[in-house]
Amino acid sequence: MTGTTPPTALPEWLLRGQQLRTAAAAHDFGTVFRVARRQAGISYSQIAIACDIKPDRVGTLARGQGKVTSFEKIVQICDALRIPGHLVGLADRPWEPVPTGGGAEVDEVLRRRFVQVAGLTATMPTALAASSGRIGQRDVARLRERTVRLRRLDDVLGGGDTYRLYTAEYQATKAKLRDARYDEATRRALLALLAEQAQQAGWAAFDGGRETDAVSLYEASRAAALEAEDAALAGNSLAFLAYQRLGGDRRAGAEIASQSTRTIDASTPASVRALLHERRAWACAVASMPTEAERSLAAADEALADVHGQPQPDWAAWVDRTELDIMTGRCWAELRRPLRAVPVLEAALNRYDDSHARDKSLYSSWLAHAYLTAGEAEQAAAVVSRALALADGVASVRPRQRLAPVIDDLSAVRYRTLPAVSEMLAQVPG
Repeated sequence: MTGTTPPTALPEWLLRGQQLRTAAAAHDFGTVFRVARRQAGISYSQIAIACDIKPDRVGTLARGQGKVTSFEKIVQICDALRIPGHLVGLADRPWEPVPTGGGAEVDEVLRRRFVQVAGLTATMPTALAASSGRIGQRDVARLRERTVRLRRLDDVLGGGDTYRLYTAEYQATKAKLRDARYDEATRRALLALLAEQAQQAGWAAFDGGRETDAVSLYEASRAAALEAEDAALAGNSLAFLAYQRLGGDRRAGAEIASQSTRTIDASTPASVRALLHERRAWACAVASMPTEAERSLAAADEALADVHGQPQPDWAAWVDRTELDIMTGRCWAELRRPLRAVPVLEAALNRYDDSHARDKSLYSSWLAHAYLTAGEAEQAAAVVSRALALADGVASVRPRQRLAPVIDDLSAVRYRTLPAVSEMLAQVPG
Protein backbone atom coordinates (compact mmCIF):
# COMPACT_ATOMS: atom_id res chain seq x y z
CA MET A 1 0.00 0.00 0.00
CA THR A 2 1.23 3.47 -0.84
CA GLY A 3 1.46 6.52 1.40
CA THR A 4 1.46 6.58 5.18
CA THR A 5 -0.23 3.53 6.67
CA PRO A 6 -2.57 4.53 9.54
CA PRO A 7 -2.39 2.64 12.86
CA THR A 8 -5.93 1.39 12.24
CA ALA A 9 -4.99 -0.38 8.98
CA LEU A 10 -6.14 -3.98 9.07
CA PRO A 11 -3.38 -6.56 8.54
CA GLU A 12 -3.33 -8.49 5.28
CA TRP A 13 -4.00 -11.82 6.98
CA LEU A 14 -7.18 -10.42 8.52
CA LEU A 15 -8.34 -8.98 5.19
CA ARG A 16 -8.07 -12.47 3.73
CA GLY A 17 -10.35 -13.92 6.43
CA GLN A 18 -13.82 -15.00 5.34
CA GLN A 19 -15.62 -13.45 8.33
CA LEU A 20 -14.26 -9.98 7.59
CA ARG A 21 -14.78 -10.27 3.83
CA THR A 22 -18.39 -11.37 4.30
CA ALA A 23 -19.05 -8.52 6.74
CA ALA A 24 -17.42 -5.95 4.44
CA ALA A 25 -19.45 -7.12 1.43
CA ALA A 26 -22.66 -6.74 3.48
CA HIS A 27 -21.54 -3.30 4.79
CA ASP A 28 -21.78 -4.83 8.27
CA PHE A 29 -19.18 -2.53 9.78
CA GLY A 30 -20.20 -3.44 13.31
CA THR A 31 -18.78 -6.92 12.71
CA VAL A 32 -15.74 -5.37 11.00
CA PHE A 33 -15.07 -3.24 14.10
CA ARG A 34 -15.56 -6.21 16.42
CA VAL A 35 -13.20 -8.42 14.41
CA ALA A 36 -10.63 -5.59 14.22
CA ARG A 37 -10.57 -5.26 18.01
CA ARG A 38 -10.59 -8.96 18.85
CA GLN A 39 -8.14 -10.22 16.25
CA ALA A 40 -5.96 -7.20 15.45
CA GLY A 41 -6.04 -5.36 18.79
CA ILE A 42 -7.40 -2.12 17.27
CA SER A 43 -9.45 -0.40 19.97
CA TYR A 44 -12.87 1.11 19.44
CA SER A 45 -11.48 4.50 20.48
CA GLN A 46 -8.83 4.27 17.73
CA ILE A 47 -11.54 3.35 15.21
CA ALA A 48 -13.75 6.19 16.42
CA ILE A 49 -11.00 8.78 15.94
CA ALA A 50 -9.86 7.45 12.56
CA CYS A 51 -13.40 7.13 11.16
CA ASP A 52 -14.79 10.31 12.79
CA ILE A 53 -17.52 8.34 14.58
CA LYS A 54 -18.57 8.86 18.19
CA PRO A 55 -17.02 6.17 20.42
CA ASP A 56 -20.42 5.09 21.78
CA ARG A 57 -21.68 4.75 18.20
CA VAL A 58 -18.75 2.44 17.36
CA GLY A 59 -19.67 0.29 20.34
CA THR A 60 -23.35 0.28 19.38
CA LEU A 61 -22.52 -0.87 15.86
CA ALA A 62 -20.19 -3.55 17.21
CA ARG A 63 -23.08 -4.88 19.30
CA GLY A 64 -25.08 -5.37 16.12
CA GLN A 65 -27.30 -2.31 16.51
CA GLY A 66 -27.67 -0.01 13.51
CA LYS A 67 -26.09 0.27 10.09
CA VAL A 68 -23.72 2.58 8.25
CA THR A 69 -25.51 3.66 5.07
CA SER A 70 -23.95 6.98 4.07
CA PHE A 71 -21.68 6.65 1.02
CA GLU A 72 -19.23 9.19 2.46
CA LYS A 73 -18.97 7.37 5.78
CA ILE A 74 -18.43 3.99 4.09
CA VAL A 75 -15.55 5.50 2.10
CA GLN A 76 -14.10 7.06 5.26
CA ILE A 77 -14.17 3.74 7.14
CA CYS A 78 -12.55 1.90 4.25
CA ASP A 79 -9.76 4.47 4.03
CA ALA A 80 -9.17 4.47 7.80
CA LEU A 81 -9.06 0.66 8.09
CA ARG A 82 -7.44 0.21 4.67
CA ILE A 83 -10.20 -2.08 3.43
CA PRO A 84 -9.74 -2.50 -0.34
CA GLY A 85 -12.54 -0.95 -2.37
CA HIS A 86 -13.59 -4.14 -4.14
CA LEU A 87 -14.46 -5.77 -0.81
CA VAL A 88 -17.28 -3.25 -0.27
CA GLY A 89 -18.29 -2.57 -3.87
CA LEU A 90 -16.23 0.61 -4.35
CA ALA A 91 -13.63 1.47 -6.95
CA ASP A 92 -10.02 0.87 -5.94
CA ARG A 93 -8.99 3.49 -3.40
CA PRO A 94 -6.10 5.89 -4.22
CA TRP A 95 -3.84 4.19 -1.65
CA GLU A 96 -4.24 0.70 -3.19
CA PRO A 97 -1.21 -0.60 -5.10
CA VAL A 98 -1.25 -1.25 -8.83
CA PRO A 99 0.58 -4.55 -9.52
CA THR A 100 3.46 -4.26 -11.95
CA GLY A 101 4.05 -7.95 -12.52
CA GLY A 102 1.96 -10.38 -14.50
CA GLY A 103 -0.33 -13.26 -13.81
CA ALA A 104 -3.68 -13.67 -12.12
CA GLU A 105 -3.26 -10.75 -9.68
CA VAL A 106 -2.91 -8.23 -12.51
CA ASP A 107 -5.78 -9.83 -14.41
CA GLU A 108 -8.02 -9.54 -11.34
CA VAL A 109 -7.17 -5.86 -10.79
CA LEU A 110 -7.79 -5.06 -14.45
CA ARG A 111 -11.06 -7.01 -14.37
CA ARG A 112 -12.24 -5.09 -11.28
CA ARG A 113 -11.35 -1.76 -12.82
CA PHE A 114 -13.16 -2.62 -16.04
CA VAL A 115 -16.26 -3.45 -13.98
CA GLN A 116 -15.84 -0.25 -11.98
CA VAL A 117 -15.64 1.89 -15.13
CA ALA A 118 -18.74 0.15 -16.45
CA GLY A 119 -20.46 0.74 -13.12
CA LEU A 120 -19.57 4.43 -13.09
CA THR A 121 -20.83 4.76 -16.64
CA ALA A 122 -24.11 3.18 -15.54
CA THR A 123 -24.55 5.76 -12.78
CA MET A 124 -23.78 8.90 -14.78
CA PRO A 125 -26.09 10.63 -17.27
CA THR A 126 -25.34 9.48 -20.78
CA ALA A 127 -26.86 10.03 -24.19
CA LEU A 128 -27.86 6.98 -26.20
CA ALA A 129 -27.72 9.15 -29.28
CA ALA A 130 -26.36 12.54 -30.16
CA SER A 131 -28.64 15.39 -29.11
CA SER A 132 -29.72 15.87 -32.73
CA GLY A 133 -29.85 12.11 -33.50
CA ARG A 134 -32.85 9.84 -33.85
CA ILE A 135 -33.98 7.56 -31.02
CA GLY A 136 -36.62 4.86 -30.90
CA GLN A 137 -38.59 2.71 -28.49
CA ARG A 138 -35.65 0.38 -27.91
CA ASP A 139 -33.55 3.32 -26.73
CA VAL A 140 -36.29 4.42 -24.34
CA ALA A 141 -36.53 0.86 -23.00
CA ARG A 142 -32.80 0.92 -22.19
CA LEU A 143 -33.21 4.26 -20.42
CA ARG A 144 -36.09 2.84 -18.40
CA GLU A 145 -33.97 -0.16 -17.38
CA ARG A 146 -31.31 2.27 -16.23
CA THR A 147 -33.89 4.19 -14.20
CA VAL A 148 -34.98 0.94 -12.57
CA ARG A 149 -31.38 0.17 -11.55
CA LEU A 150 -30.82 3.62 -10.14
CA ARG A 151 -34.07 3.49 -8.19
CA ARG A 152 -32.56 0.68 -6.10
CA LEU A 153 -30.19 3.21 -4.53
CA ASP A 154 -33.18 4.60 -2.65
CA ASP A 155 -33.39 1.32 -0.73
CA VAL A 156 -30.18 2.09 1.16
CA LEU A 157 -29.34 5.77 0.62
CA GLY A 158 -31.17 8.92 1.62
CA GLY A 159 -32.23 11.76 -0.64
CA GLY A 160 -29.23 13.82 0.39
CA ASP A 161 -27.08 11.26 -1.43
CA THR A 162 -29.33 10.55 -4.44
CA TYR A 163 -30.93 13.90 -5.29
CA ARG A 164 -28.27 15.13 -7.72
CA LEU A 165 -28.05 11.80 -9.51
CA TYR A 166 -31.82 11.47 -9.98
CA THR A 167 -32.12 15.10 -11.06
CA ALA A 168 -29.33 14.63 -13.61
CA GLU A 169 -31.21 11.65 -15.10
CA TYR A 170 -34.37 13.72 -15.33
CA GLN A 171 -32.54 16.60 -17.03
CA ALA A 172 -30.84 14.22 -19.49
CA THR A 173 -34.22 12.81 -20.59
CA LYS A 174 -35.63 16.32 -20.82
CA ALA A 175 -32.77 17.22 -23.17
CA LYS A 176 -33.57 14.22 -25.38
CA LEU A 177 -37.17 15.32 -25.66
CA ARG A 178 -35.97 18.76 -26.71
CA ASP A 179 -33.13 17.88 -29.07
CA ALA A 180 -33.53 14.36 -30.45
CA ARG A 181 -35.73 13.15 -33.32
CA TYR A 182 -38.38 10.47 -32.76
CA ASP A 183 -41.83 9.33 -33.77
CA GLU A 184 -45.04 9.96 -31.81
CA ALA A 185 -44.98 6.65 -29.94
CA THR A 186 -41.41 7.28 -28.80
CA ARG A 187 -42.32 10.82 -27.74
CA ARG A 188 -45.04 9.53 -25.46
CA ALA A 189 -42.74 6.86 -24.04
CA LEU A 190 -40.10 9.51 -23.32
CA LEU A 191 -42.68 11.71 -21.63
CA ALA A 192 -43.79 8.82 -19.41
CA LEU A 193 -40.16 8.12 -18.52
CA LEU A 194 -39.65 11.82 -17.76
CA ALA A 195 -42.67 11.76 -15.43
CA GLU A 196 -41.28 8.70 -13.64
CA GLN A 197 -37.82 10.25 -13.24
CA ALA A 198 -39.29 13.55 -12.00
CA GLN A 199 -41.15 11.65 -9.29
CA GLN A 200 -37.99 9.86 -8.20
CA ALA A 201 -36.02 13.12 -8.14
CA GLY A 202 -38.88 14.83 -6.29
CA TRP A 203 -38.92 12.07 -3.70
CA ALA A 204 -35.17 12.45 -3.16
CA ALA A 205 -35.62 16.22 -2.83
CA PHE A 206 -38.36 15.71 -0.24
CA ASP A 207 -36.29 13.15 1.65
CA GLY A 208 -33.29 15.47 1.63
CA GLY A 209 -35.25 18.47 2.93
CA ARG A 210 -35.60 20.33 -0.40
CA GLU A 211 -39.34 20.95 -0.12
CA THR A 212 -39.62 23.58 -2.86
CA ASP A 213 -37.67 21.49 -5.36
CA ALA A 214 -39.87 18.49 -4.55
CA VAL A 215 -43.10 20.36 -5.33
CA SER A 216 -41.68 21.69 -8.59
CA LEU A 217 -40.60 18.21 -9.70
CA TYR A 218 -43.95 16.64 -8.78
CA GLU A 219 -45.79 19.28 -10.75
CA ALA A 220 -43.46 18.74 -13.72
CA SER A 221 -44.11 15.00 -13.41
CA ARG A 222 -47.86 15.48 -13.54
CA ALA A 223 -47.60 17.70 -16.63
CA ALA A 224 -45.44 15.11 -18.42
CA ALA A 225 -47.71 12.23 -17.38
CA LEU A 226 -50.82 14.02 -18.64
CA GLU A 227 -49.12 14.78 -21.95
CA ALA A 228 -48.08 11.14 -22.20
CA GLU A 229 -51.67 10.12 -21.36
CA ASP A 230 -50.35 7.89 -18.57
CA ALA A 231 -53.11 7.96 -15.93
CA ALA A 232 -51.18 5.83 -13.42
CA LEU A 233 -48.21 8.19 -13.31
CA ALA A 234 -50.51 11.21 -13.26
CA GLY A 235 -52.31 9.74 -10.27
CA ASN A 236 -49.04 9.04 -8.47
CA SER A 237 -47.86 12.61 -9.01
CA LEU A 238 -51.04 13.78 -7.26
CA ALA A 239 -50.36 11.39 -4.39
CA PHE A 240 -46.88 12.88 -4.00
CA LEU A 241 -48.30 16.42 -4.08
CA ALA A 242 -50.80 15.41 -1.41
CA TYR A 243 -47.91 14.34 0.83
CA GLN A 244 -46.41 17.79 0.45
CA ARG A 245 -49.65 19.50 1.48
CA LEU A 246 -50.10 17.42 4.64
CA GLY A 247 -47.61 19.62 6.46
CA GLY A 248 -49.99 22.55 6.08
CA ASP A 249 -53.62 22.34 4.98
CA ARG A 250 -54.35 18.72 5.86
CA ARG A 251 -57.86 18.67 4.46
CA ALA A 252 -56.53 20.00 1.16
CA GLY A 253 -53.91 17.24 1.20
CA ALA A 254 -56.62 14.62 1.73
CA GLU A 255 -58.63 16.04 -1.18
CA ILE A 256 -55.60 15.89 -3.51
CA ALA A 257 -55.02 12.29 -2.42
CA SER A 258 -58.66 11.57 -3.21
CA GLN A 259 -58.14 13.05 -6.67
CA SER A 260 -55.26 10.64 -7.17
CA THR A 261 -57.51 7.62 -6.55
CA ARG A 262 -60.06 8.99 -9.02
CA THR A 263 -57.50 8.40 -11.79
CA ILE A 264 -57.90 4.63 -11.23
CA ASP A 265 -59.70 2.76 -14.00
CA ALA A 266 -59.96 -0.81 -15.28
CA SER A 267 -56.45 -0.62 -16.83
CA THR A 268 -54.66 0.58 -13.67
CA PRO A 269 -52.13 -2.03 -12.43
CA ALA A 270 -53.01 -3.58 -9.07
CA SER A 271 -49.82 -2.34 -7.37
CA VAL A 272 -50.60 1.22 -8.47
CA ARG A 273 -54.15 0.91 -7.11
CA ALA A 274 -52.76 -0.31 -3.80
CA LEU A 275 -50.22 2.52 -3.68
CA LEU A 276 -52.75 5.26 -4.39
CA HIS A 277 -55.27 3.90 -1.91
CA GLU A 278 -52.74 3.52 0.91
CA ARG A 279 -51.43 7.03 0.34
CA ARG A 280 -54.98 8.34 0.49
CA ALA A 281 -55.45 6.39 3.73
CA TRP A 282 -52.46 8.19 5.21
CA ALA A 283 -53.70 11.60 4.06
CA CYS A 284 -57.11 10.90 5.61
CA ALA A 285 -55.51 9.76 8.88
CA VAL A 286 -53.45 12.94 9.10
CA ALA A 287 -56.61 14.95 8.41
CA SER A 288 -58.43 13.11 11.25
CA MET A 289 -60.79 11.22 8.94
CA PRO A 290 -60.75 7.71 10.46
CA THR A 291 -63.66 6.27 8.46
CA GLU A 292 -62.16 7.33 5.13
CA ALA A 293 -58.72 6.10 6.20
CA GLU A 294 -60.09 2.66 7.03
CA ARG A 295 -61.97 2.46 3.73
CA SER A 296 -58.82 3.29 1.79
CA LEU A 297 -56.78 0.71 3.70
CA ALA A 298 -59.40 -1.91 2.82
CA ALA A 299 -59.26 -0.84 -0.85
CA ALA A 300 -55.46 -1.13 -0.83
CA ASP A 301 -55.71 -4.60 0.71
CA GLU A 302 -58.16 -5.66 -1.99
CA ALA A 303 -55.86 -4.33 -4.71
CA LEU A 304 -52.86 -6.22 -3.35
CA ALA A 305 -54.79 -9.46 -3.66
CA ASP A 306 -54.84 -8.89 -7.46
CA VAL A 307 -51.08 -8.32 -7.85
CA HIS A 308 -49.93 -11.94 -8.12
CA GLY A 309 -49.02 -13.05 -11.64
CA GLN A 310 -49.71 -9.69 -13.23
CA PRO A 311 -46.99 -7.38 -14.66
CA GLN A 312 -46.55 -4.27 -12.48
CA PRO A 313 -44.58 -1.05 -13.08
CA ASP A 314 -41.31 -1.06 -11.19
CA TRP A 315 -42.03 2.29 -9.54
CA ALA A 316 -44.98 0.73 -7.67
CA ALA A 317 -43.66 -2.81 -7.21
CA TRP A 318 -42.33 -2.09 -3.72
CA VAL A 319 -45.86 -1.99 -2.30
CA ASP A 320 -46.35 -5.37 -0.63
CA ARG A 321 -48.07 -6.82 2.41
CA THR A 322 -45.40 -5.58 4.82
CA GLU A 323 -45.60 -2.07 3.38
CA LEU A 324 -49.39 -2.05 3.74
CA ASP A 325 -49.15 -3.32 7.32
CA ILE A 326 -46.73 -0.52 8.14
CA MET A 327 -49.04 2.04 6.58
CA THR A 328 -51.96 0.56 8.51
CA GLY A 329 -50.04 0.91 11.77
CA ARG A 330 -48.96 4.44 10.88
CA CYS A 331 -52.55 5.45 10.23
CA TRP A 332 -53.80 4.08 13.56
CA ALA A 333 -50.88 5.67 15.40
CA GLU A 334 -51.68 9.02 13.80
CA LEU A 335 -55.34 8.59 14.80
CA ARG A 336 -54.21 7.84 18.37
CA ARG A 337 -55.46 4.26 18.39
CA PRO A 338 -52.42 2.55 19.99
CA LEU A 339 -54.15 -0.77 20.65
CA ARG A 340 -54.65 -1.13 16.90
CA ALA A 341 -51.33 0.43 15.88
CA VAL A 342 -48.79 -1.34 18.11
CA PRO A 343 -49.39 -5.00 17.16
CA VAL A 344 -49.36 -4.44 13.41
CA LEU A 345 -46.32 -2.14 13.53
CA GLU A 346 -44.36 -4.48 15.81
CA ALA A 347 -44.99 -7.44 13.52
CA ALA A 348 -44.23 -5.55 10.32
CA LEU A 349 -41.04 -3.93 11.62
CA ASN A 350 -39.78 -7.30 12.83
CA ARG A 351 -39.98 -8.44 9.20
CA TYR A 352 -38.25 -5.28 7.96
CA ASP A 353 -34.50 -5.66 7.46
CA ASP A 354 -32.15 -3.17 9.14
CA SER A 355 -30.42 -2.59 5.79
CA HIS A 356 -33.38 -0.32 4.97
CA ALA A 357 -32.12 1.96 7.73
CA ARG A 358 -33.86 5.18 6.74
CA ASP A 359 -37.30 3.66 6.29
CA LYS A 360 -37.13 1.40 9.34
CA SER A 361 -36.04 4.32 11.51
CA LEU A 362 -38.80 6.49 10.09
CA TYR A 363 -41.52 3.87 10.53
CA SER A 364 -40.32 3.13 14.06
CA SER A 365 -41.18 6.71 15.01
CA TRP A 366 -44.88 5.85 14.71
CA LEU A 367 -44.43 2.78 16.88
CA ALA A 368 -42.76 4.94 19.54
CA HIS A 369 -45.59 7.48 19.20
CA ALA A 370 -48.19 4.74 19.65
CA TYR A 371 -46.45 3.37 22.76
CA LEU A 372 -46.29 6.85 24.28
CA THR A 373 -49.96 7.44 23.51
CA ALA A 374 -50.67 4.22 25.42
CA GLY A 375 -48.63 5.51 28.38
CA GLU A 376 -45.73 3.09 27.82
CA ALA A 377 -42.83 5.52 28.09
CA GLU A 378 -40.12 2.87 28.57
CA GLN A 379 -41.20 0.99 25.46
CA ALA A 380 -41.34 4.24 23.51
CA ALA A 381 -37.83 5.15 24.65
CA ALA A 382 -36.47 1.75 23.63
CA VAL A 383 -37.95 2.12 20.15
CA VAL A 384 -36.55 5.66 19.81
CA SER A 385 -33.08 4.40 20.81
CA ARG A 386 -33.14 1.77 18.06
CA ALA A 387 -34.46 4.30 15.55
CA LEU A 388 -31.72 6.82 16.38
CA ALA A 389 -29.06 4.16 15.89
CA LEU A 390 -30.53 3.24 12.51
CA ALA A 391 -30.80 6.88 11.39
CA ASP A 392 -27.20 7.72 12.26
CA GLY A 393 -25.32 8.47 9.04
CA VAL A 394 -28.39 8.34 6.77
CA ALA A 395 -28.66 11.31 4.40
CA SER A 396 -32.34 11.91 5.10
CA VAL A 397 -33.96 14.60 7.24
CA ARG A 398 -37.21 12.74 7.80
CA PRO A 399 -36.34 10.17 10.52
CA ARG A 400 -35.00 12.85 12.85
CA GLN A 401 -37.91 15.17 12.08
CA ARG A 402 -40.39 12.43 12.94
CA LEU A 403 -38.56 11.35 16.10
CA ALA A 404 -38.15 14.89 17.46
CA PRO A 405 -41.72 15.30 18.84
CA VAL A 406 -41.56 11.92 20.61
CA ILE A 407 -38.18 12.81 22.11
CA ASP A 408 -39.57 16.17 23.26
CA ASP A 409 -42.51 14.43 24.95
CA LEU A 410 -40.19 11.94 26.65
CA SER A 411 -38.07 14.84 27.91
CA ALA A 412 -40.89 15.84 30.27
CA VAL A 413 -40.05 15.76 33.97
CA ARG A 414 -42.39 12.84 34.68
CA TYR A 415 -40.43 10.58 32.28
CA ARG A 416 -36.82 11.73 32.62
CA THR A 417 -36.11 9.68 35.75
CA LEU A 418 -37.03 6.41 34.05
CA PRO A 419 -33.76 4.53 33.23
CA ALA A 420 -34.80 3.65 29.64
CA VAL A 421 -35.73 7.27 28.98
CA SER A 422 -32.58 8.75 30.50
CA GLU A 423 -30.44 6.34 28.46
CA MET A 424 -32.29 7.31 25.29
CA LEU A 425 -31.93 11.04 26.00
CA ALA A 426 -28.17 10.57 26.46
CA GLN A 427 -28.10 9.12 22.96
CA VAL A 428 -29.71 12.20 21.38
CA PRO A 429 -27.15 14.38 19.54
CA GLY A 430 -26.49 17.67 21.33
